[in-house]
Amino acid sequence: MSMGSDMYRQQILDHYKNPRNYGELDDPTFSHVGENPMCGDEITVDIQLEDDGETIEYASFHGDGCAISQASASMLTGELQGMTLDELDELDRDDVIDLLGVDISPMRVKCAVLAEMVAQDGAAIYRGEKTNIEKTQTE
Repeated sequence: MSMGSDMYRQQILDHYKNPRNYGELDDPTFSHVGENPMCGDEITVDIQLEDDGETIEYASFHGDGCAISQASASMLTGELQGMTLDELDELDRDDVIDLLGVDISPMRVKCAVLAEMVAQDGAAIYRGEKTNIEKTQTE
């Protein structure tokens, strides 16, 4: 294991044990929940938009899950602040895995991308682009 890899593993553990942006927003513009049934992860993402209705002013999450899902949600919610909803839509799994900074096994990718998928589906529901999603599920 390289020193760089160890540093990223420590960062993941730090975000898991001391999550940033953790908790419910009092009056979010939108919220959405998702789960990874294979691992038992469940996350709700709350988004507060700025007055322009497009720029993310604040993002938070709450829920339970493995170290990867919780660290990913912690890191992602920090990255989302200042992004537009269009920029959120453009994020893909590689962007989230790059945030984590370590190789993720195929079984753990679903854990890593849960928060991203929940935020993107929440934005699509908010915009009226998706209507029949009660809960996002990783497949």
